[in-house]
Amino acid sequence: MTEDLKLFNDLVELLLEEEQQNPVATPIHTSQLYKTLDLGLNEQPSIDADFKHTLSEIIKSTPKTASTSFFNQLFGGRLSRATLGDLLAVMLNNSMYTYKVAGPQVGIEKIILHKICDMIGYGKESNGTFASGGSMTNYMAMLMARDKHDPSVRNKGVHTQMIAYTSEVSHYSIAKNASFMGIGREQVRFVKSDDFGKMIPEDLENQIQKDLKDGNYPFFVNATAGTTVLGAFDDIKSISKICKKHNLWLHVDGAYCGSVIFSNRYKHLINGLELSDSFSVNAHKMLGTPLTCSIIVTQDQKHLYQSFSNDAEYLYQTDDDEFNLGKTSLQCGRRNDALKLWTLWKSFGTKGLESIVDKQFQLADIARDYIKDNKDYTLYSFDDSISVCFNYKNIPAKTLCTLLYEHSALMVGFGTFGDNEFVRLVTINTTLKEDDILNFFKVIEDFAIEHNLN
Repeated sequence: MTEDLKLFNDLVELLLEEEQQNPVATPIHTSQLYKTLDLGLNEQPSIDADFKHTLSEIIKSTPKTASTSFFNQLFGGRLSRATLGDLLAVMLNNSMYTYKVAGPQVGIEKIILHKICDMIGYGKESNGTFASGGSMTNYMAMLMARDKHDPSVRNKGVHTQMIAYTSEVSHYSIAKNASFMGIGREQVRFVKSDDFGKMIPEDLENQIQKDLKDGNYPFFVNATAGTTVLGAFDDIKSISKICKKHNLWLHVDGAYCGSVIFSNRYKHLINGLELSDSFSVNAHKMLGTPLTCSIIVTQDQKHLYQSFSNDAEYLYQTDDDEFNLGKTSLQCGRRNDALKLWTLWKSFGTKGLESIVDKQFQLADIARDYIKDNKDYTLYSFDDSISVCFNYKNIPAKTLCTLLYEHSALMVGFGTFGDNEFVRLVTINTTLKEDDILNFFKVIEDFAIEHNLN
């Protein structure tokens, strides 16, 4: 282990050096991947020197998600205190289903969950769990809603036309999850969104009324705190009134931007969150922990037990079920994703997490101001969003983003809303500075000239 830790340190030093000198890795086409890198598994062990060389080459070719040139996904950057927690979790190697095998790590997870419940205004009966990602937390919310609507489903299966509602620009996992849980994709209604990407409550009400008239059984509404493309926040209060009227479960998918709960300046974007039945947030997005760190909380913990608990004497060998987290989780074996958030939160404090969130909006403001001040750009996004969507000199967004990637200039994605396709700059990496944002645009402008894209 001592020797491998030395190797690990050498490889980390290489990675940090690569992030500085080559912030965008040279992409390897899939047709050349196995010819370029020694990824094969052989009968005989690899010699240590060859093993280190292969790992070094893999590191050099892997996208650098913590570099100042990575704007491609809804995560990025590296906060060392969170990374420390994740490395410790790997070394400790606990599974989080029972107190017997996880010990104080269970307490760490519970402290985080109860703190988040308190922050968003959930009551004393609230609780939550960690899951493998945002799609999984949405799935768990849908399962709890299904089982609350019809408890017989757990034993007899779905036997009515149950209907779920979500915005037309919400995360794709809602329809996917409907297929997994026996509802069916065709029983998901996509509610219209306005020009800002927010769900239109009136259309939600109309669709519910139509389903009731048709003899269907509405049971679940998904609102979004930070849509995938525009970063829009649905009007939770208005949607909640409709859900209360029809006795529907309201879930708020805050995987992308739910961490605004930490910001006094921006938490108004999720006004009414305390009225929801469940809420999910990904700390590996706005809070910058390593992947993955996904949380779901619910107003009443009984729904976690009713949907996910199953007796297993070979596992649960301590009396206090409150500390046997497998009773409230969809998973059995589950890695410790709480420790990295705890080490970050403990060392930064809640005020420090607030600064992390606020800085992302400040960086987005810098980007939007630059776009507004330059006639060669067209802005498609709006204030109070960390997704900055734009086009440059009528260059097709897909073409520009692809060429930037292929030439190792920048990693940035593109998106669509309505009839518009655009570049989507995400300012989620709080290690960035104003100069990094301005350099982003300079790289695009120089690249367009160099490659005759103007």
